[in-house]
Amino acid sequence: MKLITVDFETYYDDDVGFRSQTTEEYVRDERFHVIGVAVKVGEAPTEWFSGSHDETRAWLTKFPWDKSMAVAHNAMFDMAILNWHFDIRPYAIADTLSMARAIHGTEVGNSLAKLATHYGIGVKGSEVVNAKGYSRTAFPPDKLAKYGEYCINDVELTYTLFHHLLPGFGKIELKLIDQTVRMFTEPVLTLDIDALKRHLEEVKKRKAHLLSLIDASVEDLMSNQKFAELLKAHGVTPPTKISLTTGKETLALAKTDEEFKALAEHPNEQVQALVAARLGNKTTLEETRTERFIGIARRGVMPVPLSYYAAHTGRWGGADKLNLQNLPSRGDNAGALKNAILAPDGYVMIDCDSSQIEARVLAWFAGQEDLVEFFRMNNAEIAAGVKKKDMRYDPYKIMASRIYGKETHEITDHERFVGKSTVLGCGYGMGAPRFQTQLKTQNVSIEIEEADRVIDIYRTTYPSIPALWSAGNRTIEALSKRQTREWGNGVVTVCSGGLLLPNGMVQRYPNLRKIRTEAGTNQYVYDSRKGPVKIYGGKLTENICQALARCIIGEQLLLVSKRYKVVLTVHDAVACIAPENEAEEAMAYVMECMRFVPSWAEGVPLNCEAGYGKRYGDC
Repeated sequence: MKLITVDFETYYDDDVGFRSQTTEEYVRDERFHVIGVAVKVGEAPTEWFSGSHDETRAWLTKFPWDKSMAVAHNAMFDMAILNWHFDIRPYAIADTLSMARAIHGTEVGNSLAKLATHYGIGVKGSEVVNAKGYSRTAFPPDKLAKYGEYCINDVELTYTLFHHLLPGFGKIELKLIDQTVRMFTEPVLTLDIDALKRHLEEVKKRKAHLLSLIDASVEDLMSNQKFAELLKAHGVTPPTKISLTTGKETLALAKTDEEFKALAEHPNEQVQALVAARLGNKTTLEETRTERFIGIARRGVMPVPLSYYAAHTGRWGGADKLNLQNLPSRGDNAGALKNAILAPDGYVMIDCDSSQIEARVLAWFAGQEDLVEFFRMNNAEIAAGVKKKDMRYDPYKIMASRIYGKETHEITDHERFVGKSTVLGCGYGMGAPRFQTQLKTQNVSIEIEEADRVIDIYRTTYPSIPALWSAGNRTIEALSKRQTREWGNGVVTVCSGGLLLPNGMVQRYPNLRKIRTEAGTNQYVYDSRKGPVKIYGGKLTENICQALARCIIGEQLLLVSKRYKVVLTVHDAVACIAPENEAEEAMAYVMECMRFVPSWAEGVPLNCEAGYGKRYGDC
């Protein structure tokens, strides 16, 4: 398979371009046009071309895209141009931006300029700065020639960077990059613009009502401590961080703090309204997101922008100001945006969600064999069609029976919910106050003493899990000393750069170090985009279980893609489209894929749930 490295230079000004628009808005803007493009086939010298749209299309078609892997830095942009403007879809797609994000995280920076400096492969030019406002035909010949040299240099840097990043980068991960880029650049989903307009009006009315109900002064909103109390009153634990100046834990309530920004997408709209009010916003996130959906609907089908390896654990994240990873699933607006997303004519959407994958991976990784067996036997009960009330091996009922001292068949729905919250929430070292708050958000109130008792029962019932946290603390120490060590069931090992995962990637903890807390204790922290982050055995366990779950789901996604076009992945779920006349057969195939256990994860008792419909919300 040939390698074709490509880079487009396109028109931009104050109103058109990345500074003022999303990628989707920019590439679809009627003012958008290509100034020129540089292409390198294999090791051959890079060629530059600048011409009209038709001339550029004719020039591009001389390359064997359908037999080649196309490489670009920020392939979401370049491949969108290839497909949307020139109807070209390469056989495979690689993205050095995505590859660098997976390999380096935040340590180097993912711009082509920073990566070129890091690897010592050359210097990225600055001619693009001087191109602002110049249409293709307005470029003076000498400036256009310089711009061509700049573009050729970018292609050469990208080509060389790709070969620096490629060694050790597994085929599975390359295929996942390809799938992620295509979700955006080869869109098929449509949007119900009328439903979106109705929802927008409802959101505006509801927002005005909610803001009128906020019983808080400007001082309350602006004071960290008082705002934290407002959050607590709505069942939200205020986010914290390690201060860069003091090295101590402090509230993370600044507009740049990731966990605080995430509260703008909280399922409770009153929390959204509080965050919007603190930030001085006139709109809630639900309102702006609905408006963005409407804008996309007016321009065409809906590209799905996802950021590959966006999270520390390797999970996908939202991109292009359209976070499809966090569409509301609870509250008054639940399902409205999902219901506006439609499969193309003649197709249905199939959405398959891996059942409790983190809890299952945790039990397996910790070697908690009885809990693993409960999940396995419960899978058999589900397959046999046993009704939930008659299940003997439901892990949530089993946990509830320990908590309430009852036989499993005597457990009420309320008690099972507490058992479920315990199994799903207490596996990473959660303390009683946080557990109490978590239950409160689900309208379940218990005293702090009861929360403490429940957590103690969980840890006593499944002792291998707390033992895993303790081993995690020793693993962190080994990481800080760059010592080699196995952890858990041996599927993860400590290497010089971090924790080596089964997919060949390394989970890194940059500048891992020990600090002295305000309470006089030692605490390990590492650097991230949002500053120093605490790390301890329970948190490391959470990181790894999420990373392992993501590795499993990545392999499952690729299996699904062999027969059906994958259009979205959200956390532990994969969505695809299939012809309407084979919906049942397709859903059975997708569920088979989502129960697939990779060889390295032998013994994990996986299961899944799926549904299909014309609308995403119907799945």
